[in-house]
Amino acid sequence: MNETIQPSSPPDVIVHGSAAGFAQDVETGAHKFRADEPKSYGGNDLGPGPYDLLLAALGSCTSMTVGWYARSKKILLEDVQVRLWHSKIHAIDCAECETKTGKIDRIELELTFTGNITDEQRAKLLQIAGQCPVHKTLKSEIDIQTKLA
Repeated sequence: MNETIQPSSPPDVIVHGSAAGFAQDVETGAHKFRADEPKSYGGNDLGPGPYDLLLAALGSCTSMTVGWYARSKKILLEDVQVRLWHSKIHAIDCAECETKTGKIDRIELELTFTGNITDEQRAKLLQIAGQCPVHKTLKSEIDIQTKLA
C-alpha cells in the first residue's frame, strides 16, 4: 500500500517553468533566479544549467566549510577559490569506484588557498574540504521520492 506523505513544512526550493522551453524560475527563500540550458543544448542561456547549479552547490559548501574551519582554528586563510568540472567517464577507468560497467559522473574539484598558511595547515584544509555537507550528501546513498501534488 502506497502512502502519500504530506510535508509538514514549506518546500526548500520551488522551480517553475513553461513546457515550451528549458528556462526555469527558481525560488529559495527570499532568493529568485533563473536556470536554463545553454544555446548549444537548445536553451536560451538565461541562467546556469542544472549541472552548473550542482557544481555551484558543492563549490560554495566546500569554500564555506574551509573558511569556517580556518576561522575556528585561527588559521590565517585570506581567500578560497574552488574550481569544478563535471564529466561522464567510463566506470572501468575509475580505480576507486565500486561500479565497473557503463558510465559514471565525475566531479573534479581544485582548491586554491591564499594566505599566510603552512603546508601542514594547507593539508588539513584540503582534508576539511571533503567534509562539507554537500560533498557528504553527494557521496552517500540518496533517496529521492517523486510524487504528484
